[in-house]
Amino acid sequence: MPETGIRLIVGLGNPGPQYEATRHNVGFWFADALAARHQGQFRSEVKFHGLLSRVPIGGVDLRLLKPATFMNRSGQSLGAVARYLDIAPEAILVAHDELDLAVGTARLKQGGGHAGHNGLRDIINVLGSRDFWRLRIGIDHPGDREQVVNYVLGRPSRDDEGRILAVLEDAEACLPDLLAGEFQKAMQRLHASR
Repeated sequence: MPETGIRLIVGLGNPGPQYEATRHNVGFWFADALAARHQGQFRSEVKFHGLLSRVPIGGVDLRLLKPATFMNRSGQSLGAVARYLDIAPEAILVAHDELDLAVGTARLKQGGGHAGHNGLRDIINVLGSRDFWRLRIGIDHPGDREQVVNYVLGRPSRDDEGRILAVLEDAEACLPDLLAGEFQKAMQRLHASR
């Protein structure tokens, strides 16, 4: 019997136009790309503290979520949706920026710590579990710990933005495998792509 696949994809980011094009919002970019590809519409849901979209894909009722809380409170929104829809952590994919990966790369993994990412820290605290899946979208590291905040809240160069968008397309191509619970297949496909 195949594993249960992904039923909720959460893109992490900060709300507001001033953050839209920043590195920290690449999770939102991924959620927006999926919604656009599958004709999904995000609707503001006060009880979920975020924007939610429902996209049926190949017989799977997939939900896309963009928390309207700031990054540090991402768990509040994700937790509310997961509880309401009774979605287990293992069926959740969180798309987020990753300082420890080069621009133009993305990696799938299940579990692990938060590695200093405040959005992941809050999600782990709220869910009481680390067993959700992560789509780690590489944004590179500025090289100095003191520069991290300004770096993640800054806009990537045009070249870096193009490479991030290209790897998000690669991740999108793995969606059928993720929905089917074919996680090894999805990882092999994505990790071999760049």
